[in-house]
Amino acid sequence: MSIEIRVGPAQLAIHQGHAVLLSEPDGQIQWPSDKGLYFYDTRMISSWSIYANGERWELLNGGATTSFAERIFLVNRALVTEAGPVAARTIGLVLSRHIGGGVHEDIDLTNYGSSKVRFNFEIAVRSDFADIFEVKSGHFVRRGNITTEWDRKHQRLTTAYRNGDFSREVVMRALDGDAPAGYANGRITFDVELAPSATWHTCLAYDLLDGKTCYPAPESCMNQAADQSKNHKRLAAWREAVLKVETSNDQFRNLYQQAIDDMFALRLPIPGTRPDQMQLVAAAGLPWFVALFGRDSLVVSIQTSLVYSDFARGTLDALGALQATARDDYRDAEPGKIMHELRLGELAKLKLIPHTPYYGTADATPLYLIALHDAWCCTGDRELLTRHLPTAGRCLEWIDKYGDSDGDGFQEYATRSSAGLENQSWKDSGEALVYPDGTLVKGPKALCELQGYVYDAWLRMAQIYDVLDDAGRAAALRAKAATLFDRFNAVFWDEDSGFYAFALDGDKNPVWSVTSNPGHCLWSGIVPPERAARVVARLMQPDMWSGWGIRTLSANHAAYNPFSYQKGAVWPHDNGLIAHGFKRYGYSAEAARIAFDVCEAGRFFRLNQLPELYAGLHRDDANFPVQYPGANVPQAWAAGAVFSLLQAILGLQPDAPHEMLYIDPDLPPWLGDLTLRDLRVGEQIFDIRFWRAGEQTNFGVLKGNPAAVVRRDMTVWRDLLKHEVKDASAPAG
Repeated sequence: MSIEIRVGPAQLAIHQGHAVLLSEPDGQIQWPSDKGLYFYDTRMISSWSIYANGERWELLNGGATTSFAERIFLVNRALVTEAGPVAARTIGLVLSRHIGGGVHEDIDLTNYGSSKVRFNFEIAVRSDFADIFEVKSGHFVRRGNITTEWDRKHQRLTTAYRNGDFSREVVMRALDGDAPAGYANGRITFDVELAPSATWHTCLAYDLLDGKTCYPAPESCMNQAADQSKNHKRLAAWREAVLKVETSNDQFRNLYQQAIDDMFALRLPIPGTRPDQMQLVAAAGLPWFVALFGRDSLVVSIQTSLVYSDFARGTLDALGALQATARDDYRDAEPGKIMHELRLGELAKLKLIPHTPYYGTADATPLYLIALHDAWCCTGDRELLTRHLPTAGRCLEWIDKYGDSDGDGFQEYATRSSAGLENQSWKDSGEALVYPDGTLVKGPKALCELQGYVYDAWLRMAQIYDVLDDAGRAAALRAKAATLFDRFNAVFWDEDSGFYAFALDGDKNPVWSVTSNPGHCLWSGIVPPERAARVVARLMQPDMWSGWGIRTLSANHAAYNPFSYQKGAVWPHDNGLIAHGFKRYGYSAEAARIAFDVCEAGRFFRLNQLPELYAGLHRDDANFPVQYPGANVPQAWAAGAVFSLLQAILGLQPDAPHEMLYIDPDLPPWLGDLTLRDLRVGEQIFDIRFWRAGEQTNFGVLKGNPAAVVRRDMTVWRDLLKHEVKDASAPAG
């Protein structure tokens, strides 16, 4: 049975930097809804509708042409005018928009009838300047004042919001129109007169202001800007710079290319340690998470380490600049902690939310250390290590002093903030952590994957200290890692079930709910090899394996809900890391199974975009994945899951410090050939072809030094990471 279904919300979204335009499929913004033009966490336009003599327009079709541009085709309904009736579908309307700072909008009308028409074209526009947190929650409080001013001479409508020293403005400018604009009663109006076959055009430029800083709209029309705009040039440069994939498997190729484009679309300029130099960091996702996140940005840095290593450079710098220096209970901050989330809207400005930044994450700090080591393995950049070593040292101090607040040897967390997150791992929704009976886990909570992250971070930092000739510090970290390894496996393991507790509760009792969390323990290496088979087998049981990926919570659990956020849904990034963990322990077939089924899910989603999550429903021949309502699309680490799956299949182990690339390829039957182009490992650039011959995967180096590409079992990493880097090097990621 063949199903041709495209899953996803009925909406259009384009974005660039901090600006996001989210509309209905016809390009309009209906009130009330969560749609709008967002800028720096503020909804600048909350309603936008178009009319012809008071009548709405009918949608034919529309869509995004790139992440930053869209085009929509509409036609008129039947009109009554002074000159007589106008039949439906006589007038064609094309809306074209592109974002570059602000938004440029082209309005093109064509008369396809046999008689001259004259009508009033209206744009009804409204701005509520709601904070994005309030839009998402559905509860909005107006705190400041809105003013509107129409400048007829300059054809300019200025709508401003001010609350003390917080201000936002949107300036709508009518440009190059075939008729002047008027304004009254919240509507910009044009008198349109069209002879048969005649066309009519006008532009609207939406300039966006954050305080006194203006982000002007592009001046050129979309047709004129094609292939010449800054965004098009940046996209072309991005596609040239990243790792490229060729394969006869159309679905994997399409999924990979869309992931590449999604990563470009989510690039966000963030100040780093040098105020005059902006860093490009992956925003977490659209529309709700167009902001700097700690955990998300670091995971994406690891996922993209061989695709585009500059993400890691930018992320390490930006997060290092915002590392906490003092205790602040409202923001859940302690010295050395890496932040969770930075917001720039009114609520943050007024400190009505703690996101200035907010530090309520238990895992971003060890993930920073993992990402640093990972970037070094991929780039061989010793200066990267020395530049970020002070930040890394403070991270290590935080892990010891604050991560393990009760001194029992395990990492645990609990919020101190009145507005903080109850759960501070990647499963951070309030309902995510449950006992087997479905009740909420009492804290402080010590999650299994947190122990794995710290274990991995300590071993990786030991290698870094080896490189920097600090053998004493390296030895101490390896000793601590060995102790944690033993204690974790004594306390968290259940021999009868062959699985790990996903957490210890506030009384240090293991929580035996079956979740995806132990899969991350495989990724981090804290699982003994002799136990790995049982962990893999448990994750692939039908209650965990949906057929579209591994669920966050067992379908046999009392709290299971496939449509929930983190109690049974499937998260692509979760599956990507687990697949990578499977590969690290030698379970290539199981890793490939995850890759296949996640890719199969991907073909149902619009544009082949993997969403943040989708329902954990059981797969069958007449079923398809169901997107979670409100899931972010694109989502950075969902797109990055494709790169994790690629690394799992090929067993890529970069060792740039020693000018080597180790590989452990095992192409599955559904992916019989794969070629990597422009794979950068340090200063070397490789083109490598992989192909399946019977049960064997062969490879050939098409560009670069063939002697630098060596087959090595992925499981070797476990031993190498425990030794001095001068003797051997460990794989990244």
